[in-house]
Amino acid sequence: MKIGILGTRGIPNNHGGFEQFAEYLSRYLAKIGHEVYVYNSHSHPYQEKIWEGVHIVHELDPEDKIGTAGQFIYDFNCILDSRKRDFDVLLQLGYTSSSIWAWLLPKEPVIITNMDGLEWKRTKYSKLVRLFLKIAEKLAVRTSDYLVADSIGIKKYLKEKYNRQAEYIAYGAEVFDAPNSEILEEYNVQAGTYNMLIARLEPENNIEIILDGVAKCQLRHKFLVVGKHETKFGEYLKEKFKDWNHIEFLGGIYNLDHLNNLRYYSNLYFHGHSVGGTNPSLLEAMASSCLIVANDNLFNKGILGEDALYFNDSNDVLTSLSKEKKTIII
Repeated sequence: MKIGILGTRGIPNNHGGFEQFAEYLSRYLAKIGHEVYVYNSHSHPYQEKIWEGVHIVHELDPEDKIGTAGQFIYDFNCILDSRKRDFDVLLQLGYTSSSIWAWLLPKEPVIITNMDGLEWKRTKYSKLVRLFLKIAEKLAVRTSDYLVADSIGIKKYLKEKYNRQAEYIAYGAEVFDAPNSEILEEYNVQAGTYNMLIARLEPENNIEIILDGVAKCQLRHKFLVVGKHETKFGEYLKEKFKDWNHIEFLGGIYNLDHLNNLRYYSNLYFHGHSVGGTNPSLLEAMASSCLIVANDNLFNKGILGEDALYFNDSNDVLTSLSKEKKTIII
């Protein structure tokens, strides 16, 4: 089949969960013989036309110049291009900035949409934006031939809210079984002596709550914050916690081997995502034998069950930091 994948900044991943998913899925589909196209932002670091058998289509993305509105223009450009390529299937990853253009989607291909999480719950958005996101969600449901949910919670929500049956397709992760403690030297840490989190620095990922707990703790173990921090909220966090020298903002790390080793050798790994769906980084943490402390919500509990610690506030974080010690196998 000829398959197009929309809705990401592009592959190889240098952004987040959907990009990671698109990277793995597109490579697999190409390997088994399908003709696969992934849309990339024109400013993506990878500028070649083919990546591991996958066709890369670069489209103008002015987000770096005009902010969030640029995402709508980027999706518009991608959808217009898709009308010219005779796809059999178009897979949309998310709907936030694409569903308003749904009427422009080509009529021939089957439209499949991975519905992401409950975007309208994200606290970084104003009330007006949240209202728009609810409308966008409804448009995506109406204009898709098939819906995909990456968590049981989202599947249940779509059934109750729209009476639409979504196909639950869980993410996977490769089991990490080749630890290399030498990598830790690049980050100036030693096995079992540090804690960490990996996330986009956004309010709904509960990073401030986690770091508040870290700041309260008298044990001054190094705490690594992995994720792009050159954002308004990232700058706020760096300013707030600048006097706690053991909190280190490392920025984004996209070398999977490095991430796996950092997770494997950490004492505690914090996962604060709260607004829905299954984040691939959580599964990768599980596959890296992390001792996970997760935000206490339906989505995380649906994945982790009893095999994790949970927090609701900074005092819960403090309790976990004060008591738990993971055994590291070197």
